[in-house]
Amino acid sequence: MAGLTLAAGYSGPPAWQWSDLFTSWQLEPVVLALAVVLGALYALGIVRVRGKEGRWPLGRSAAWFGGLALWVWSTMSGVGVYERILFTDRAAQVITLLMIVPLLLGLGAPVSLIAESASESGRARLTRALRSWPSRILMFPAVSTALLMLPPWLLYFTPWYEHTLTSQSWNIGLHVVLVVLGLSYFWPRLQIDPVAHEYPQMVGLFITMAEVVFDAGLGMLMVYGHTTIAEHYYTALGRPWGPSIREDQVWGGCTLWALGDMAGLPFLAALVRRWMVKGRAETIAVDAAIDAQIAHQREQAATATPGAKATDDDPEMMRPWWLDDPSLAHRYGTREQE
Repeated sequence: MAGLTLAAGYSGPPAWQWSDLFTSWQLEPVVLALAVVLGALYALGIVRVRGKEGRWPLGRSAAWFGGLALWVWSTMSGVGVYERILFTDRAAQVITLLMIVPLLLGLGAPVSLIAESASESGRARLTRALRSWPSRILMFPAVSTALLMLPPWLLYFTPWYEHTLTSQSWNIGLHVVLVVLGLSYFWPRLQIDPVAHEYPQMVGLFITMAEVVFDAGLGMLMVYGHTTIAEHYYTALGRPWGPSIREDQVWGGCTLWALGDMAGLPFLAALVRRWMVKGRAETIAVDAAIDAQIAHQREQAATATPGAKATDDDPEMMRPWWLDDPSLAHRYGTREQE
């Protein structure tokens, strides 16, 4: 915000109104440039995939471009204009940049698009990068979860927060760093894109529950705690309208608490949908394998006894299907163990 100083007398924007979310704007050149470049590269990837007579899901494109649009809007609209004026406004922006924008970008599956549009050598290099030890460390559940849970605590309880209020470069860095950290979490958790190592979907559910607890704890500390964050800055700002400094922090804590929990719902929905799709695919594969095995057994029986016809009453035909299901066979023993 041009003209914002900590000198005596308020020199910021006028009193906040809901209409400011769509009528007040500022320029955030770094985010805008990144959004344009990333959008252009994604569109180029789609063109290359179609040039290879491939198809790219419309839903993924919508998620990617929707995430870029939300990134721009949350930093350049009224949310960005009042980000250094109202604690509540900044709280809403933090959750949006850390959880909602990265989730949409992750649903866009950019790494899969790179793999499908790249040459054979390019895919090989991508595979080697994903299998490298830095990739495995960053995508380990405990590491990726820490990259999502710790930043809000570090932001509000270290000098980092006040630096983003008084320094333009720190503020721009916050706009970018939060999105990068959030994406580093959602990429391995969604498992839509190729990952270094796939982890059970149940792990993602437990991690999401832990994230909800952390968000609630941070919000409760701001609402019921006795420390006012960046009190010196907001006092010197001299804002003559709106809630008091303490009331603003209480509302901000409630926003972090509620919006953080609400932002986790789309992720849970995407996780459950991924779980169901994967389950259906595994069921189809198992059914096809069983059908092929039955057909092979009947063919062997007919070959061994010319003129004979295998029926479902034959011992081999009556073999329980779950003994041949790869995901269940280990519970009941293999054919050799019987």
